[in-house]
Amino acid sequence: MVSEHSDTTGGDTAPLALKILVAGGFGVGKTTMVGAVSEIKPLRTEELLSEAGQSVDDTDGVDQKVTTTVAMDFGRITIRSGLSLYLFGTPGQDRFWFLWDELSQGALGAVVLADTRRLEDCFPAVDYFEHRHIPFVVAVNCFVGSRTYGAQDVSRALDLDGGTPVVLCDARDRASGKEVLIRLVEYAGRMHTARLLDSVS
Repeated sequence: MVSEHSDTTGGDTAPLALKILVAGGFGVGKTTMVGAVSEIKPLRTEELLSEAGQSVDDTDGVDQKVTTTVAMDFGRITIRSGLSLYLFGTPGQDRFWFLWDELSQGALGAVVLADTRRLEDCFPAVDYFEHRHIPFVVAVNCFVGSRTYGAQDVSRALDLDGGTPVVLCDARDRASGKEVLIRLVEYAGRMHTARLLDSVS
């Protein structure tokens, strides 16, 4: 997380840039979301799926997927004047999880994208952020043809800690993705403030 600072010459507050992770299972829409909301051309590290990876990449439910992220996605969005988010999309497969510790350094929070057809795929991301006390929201990517579940149903199915937000979204839609990010920033801000107050009480 890049913290704001004052301009010593004029006393003005410099723009604030926050680091956000976009995580979740294989093929859930992380690259799509980062690309949809980014105001700059997103950095992508996608490679074609190979025959060698067929034994380890579960493509059930995402049969049309032909590429995969092998390092990270990167984008940037301005939420309001003076507040920008740097988005880091994580790779979804188990074999790339060693990158998560590096990517999560300094992050304000995370979006865990979920697909109700493969809900179990987001358990590792939920566990990762819960164990490291990194605030996160679960964003259910509403794929065409998938059954619709309410936020409460998803929260119960994932056994989320009380208060963890669950929102429905369309990862392809910029406005929808932006709403998810705003919800995360608000939630993470409340969590960080509460922890700060706890530490001084």
